[in-house]
Amino acid sequence: MQRHFVQKEFTVTNWELLEPYFKDLENRKINSVKDLEKWLLDYSELGAVVSENMAWRYIKMTCDTANEAIKNSFNDFVVNIEPHLSPIGNELNKKLLAAPQINELNKEKYFVYIRGIKKSIELFREENIPLFTELQQKEQEFGSISGAQSIEHGGEKMTLQKAAVFLKDANRALREEVYRKIWTRRGQDEKALNDLFTNLIELRHKVALNTGFKNFRDYKHQALGRFDYSVQDCLNFHEAVKLHVVPLVTAQEKNRKTKLKLEDYRPWDKDVDAEGKPPLKPFTTAKELVEKTIKCFNSIDPFFGDCIKTMDKMGRLDLESRMGKSPGGYQYPLYETEIPFIFMNSVGLHRDLVTMVHEGGHAIHSFLDIPLELVDFKSPPSEVAELASMSMELISMEHWDSFFENADDLKRAKRQQLESVLDALPWIAAIDKFQHWIYENPTHTVEQRYVTWTNIMKDFGSGVVNYEGIEENLKRRWQVQLHLFEVPFYYIEYGFAQLGAIAVWRNYKKDPKKAIEQYKAALALGYTKTIPEVYKTAGIEFNFSPAYVKELADFVKAEYDKL
Repeated sequence: MQRHFVQKEFTVTNWELLEPYFKDLENRKINSVKDLEKWLLDYSELGAVVSENMAWRYIKMTCDTANEAIKNSFNDFVVNIEPHLSPIGNELNKKLLAAPQINELNKEKYFVYIRGIKKSIELFREENIPLFTELQQKEQEFGSISGAQSIEHGGEKMTLQKAAVFLKDANRALREEVYRKIWTRRGQDEKALNDLFTNLIELRHKVALNTGFKNFRDYKHQALGRFDYSVQDCLNFHEAVKLHVVPLVTAQEKNRKTKLKLEDYRPWDKDVDAEGKPPLKPFTTAKELVEKTIKCFNSIDPFFGDCIKTMDKMGRLDLESRMGKSPGGYQYPLYETEIPFIFMNSVGLHRDLVTMVHEGGHAIHSFLDIPLELVDFKSPPSEVAELASMSMELISMEHWDSFFENADDLKRAKRQQLESVLDALPWIAAIDKFQHWIYENPTHTVEQRYVTWTNIMKDFGSGVVNYEGIEENLKRRWQVQLHLFEVPFYYIEYGFAQLGAIAVWRNYKKDPKKAIEQYKAALALGYTKTIPEVYKTAGIEFNFSPAYVKELADFVKAEYDKL
């Protein structure tokens, strides 16, 4: 993106130097619709500059959680710059809505954007600014705690992600040994994570009360811009998954137990190949992962492969697991330079291939949104963003011969992927249901938290895995979920998007060319249309009724049975 408003050499270092740009926008006279459109472009450009500066501070911190200078740089933004952005942003939003020329803007083009601005003004409270600052700092503690977790095995110190490789080993005694080491290490941080979570809940509840809501769940539903579905729809989704997906997962687990010839099926048996084969190794190095991803994406659409090539060339990929690195994976859009960043913790396993194509789907979305004029147009809600990534998991599966030359390995990989698609839905529903209870009951005790989680897992777990003697691990399993700590209520979107992704994949199997055209057309809309309209452009429904959940789950099961 070329700068027209912000000086080319300007870098965000402190509020004093940044403020004049915001004051220019605040004081500028708007005399025509042309003036207003120019004002919007300048506001968007400034937003891109500030957003990218913040993004790099966050990216560098997650890549090296032990580096104090990097952590201080991130905290400096959170403490000394970000608190100034909310009030001035609110004033600029009010200026926009007060401009008479707003009625002359293209209604179709700006409807979704203006709807979001109105909601933002409605939810803004000055007294929440220091709370948001404190929350952002606290939320990063999860990454620091998790990033420091490691075990020793075979004379080597390793991250928990790397240690998890051994959970796929055919040697059952080895799997149990490593499993126990991992959960013993997690247990050392149990109190710290409970204390952190309790503190986050208290702060978030204050935010909700300040804004006039009785609980953070209802506040966050509004703050996330959920205009196209209700809290009740989320509860209906939980029930639909319980009724129509959990039985399929239970049957899947029972089948695994039978194949493994185990009387006592334990958590360390969940990831090993049911036929005793060694773990799938789709790649060995990050370089190989990139090369194979490009080849796979090229066979779907050459544009997709070019996106990854560009990111690799520009150093926008940090893929391998290492000590001091935050857990998990993400794709971060960079609105000024327009080339996104992918972060993950690969150790050469099949799940790393899935993470790569998932984040690659997000990256392709970022590239397709480049032509859109405003940053807000390029910031779709998670229900749309995750549709891009989760659809890519399933579409790319049809081209995984780029990763697996052996036909049996390819079939195994596809089976594992479809198992994980069904597995994911009950876990998503459980995490979301847990959050509803957490924030509707903000003064609960840690013991009540554990009891509630355990009861939820009775509804959404298969009941096949035996946790006897290690019940502690099951009751605090929620502590591994980053979203609970860092991005509350951002999780059910994966469930809605998973349903959409299955529907996109079903279309792709019928007519690949048409399905990809629809997929690209939908993603290129960014957030200029409502969620149902984006899904319709993709050739699918935004629907999570019990009948639709059953239809799609049955389709996945049928495709699985063919393998």
